[in-house]
Amino acid sequence: MSADEQGRPKGGLFYGWYIVATVFVSQTVSCGLIFYNLSILLKVFVAQSGFSVSATSTATASFFIAGGVAGLGVGWLIDRYDPRIIITFGAICAACALAFAGHVHALWQLYLFYILFGIGNAAVAVIPGITIVARWFSRQRSRAIAYASTGLSLGGIIFTPISVTLIQNLGLEHAAYWFALILILGTVPISWIFLRPDPASMGLAPDGDAPKLDSDGRMLAPDGVSFEEAIRSRFFILFTTAYVFSMMAQVGSLAHQVRLVATRTGDDHIAALAVSVMAAASVTGRLVGGSVLHRISSKRYLQGVFILQAAAFTLFAFAEGATALLIVSAMFGATVGNMQMMQPLIVAEAFGLKAYARILSLAQMITTCANAIGPALMGFLYERAGGYEVPYLAIAASSLIGITALTAAGPVRAMIDKR
Repeated sequence: MSADEQGRPKGGLFYGWYIVATVFVSQTVSCGLIFYNLSILLKVFVAQSGFSVSATSTATASFFIAGGVAGLGVGWLIDRYDPRIIITFGAICAACALAFAGHVHALWQLYLFYILFGIGNAAVAVIPGITIVARWFSRQRSRAIAYASTGLSLGGIIFTPISVTLIQNLGLEHAAYWFALILILGTVPISWIFLRPDPASMGLAPDGDAPKLDSDGRMLAPDGVSFEEAIRSRFFILFTTAYVFSMMAQVGSLAHQVRLVATRTGDDHIAALAVSVMAAASVTGRLVGGSVLHRISSKRYLQGVFILQAAAFTLFAFAEGATALLIVSAMFGATVGNMQMMQPLIVAEAFGLKAYARILSLAQMITTCANAIGPALMGFLYERAGGYEVPYLAIAASSLIGITALTAAGPVRAMIDKR
């Protein structure tokens, strides 16, 4: 493909925006049917399969542990092979797990389901998609990642009511087959048609700029910090710690939100609406973040997001009635999209692209394994306290620990600026 001096295909839009659109669609489908289905499936497994809230919450933890460990391999593979192969494997793995969901009747089957589901999620969703987007943009990276990752939240808006309706009308056994089919069709074909691993593969450069060449006329390798140097840095350690506590709290709430609202309102449709409201607010918050981050420090912005999350959890502990729960769901949603967007964005800002996929996958592995504690902790505290007040106050405190660690991490670009 020929390109003009601005790195754009002749007669068209910079191809990076096609990459953004592709990742957006893929993540809408994959996260809608995987991540946002966790809360729905938890309720169904408890209600229909006879598992306790505590047992199901603990099994849900294996989704995050398996996904976190698998994510390390995904990061390594993305640096070496065509990301479309990894995305295809992830979609097939998650689809197989979904198809099996209606046949889960024993505890070992429940764990097997969540492990396969977690591995598939790691390979099809955030790590491959956001890594590819980050490679295609530099100056416009925050906006590109914001637009692409909006699919994470839009998936909740679109697929949560669909999932609830299909399960109610068909039962989980038959609905699960439709989930699996939609997941494959919504991710695999579009990835093979449109995705490309990086701009260099098309003779382009990030943001549509003219390619930078060395003295021999070859394109320069991406700049940044080595993997070993990055993971030993103060910023990586404390920033990851901040995400451990804050995302553990977020995922705990996401896993229990449907049950919280359904329990307090007695209406499954209000519970599904609360998830959709949360996801809609997540889309809005993410787009706001993408538009203002070039005018505000990324660290300061994330601190504000953490504070809002702690406030939302405190209100969830005491909110009663549909209106109050929907309002707090919107508050919480504004933090969900931003937190999911900010981790890959700040990793790129702090360490560059030289070892980006491996650094991000390690950060997400640590975070994701810690996420496993969230649903299990909330299930344990719910059964001991007899309600959701204590669990939500506990995760509000966890968010405050995250704020403290983020504040102590130091400047985001400290390592890059020293080079």
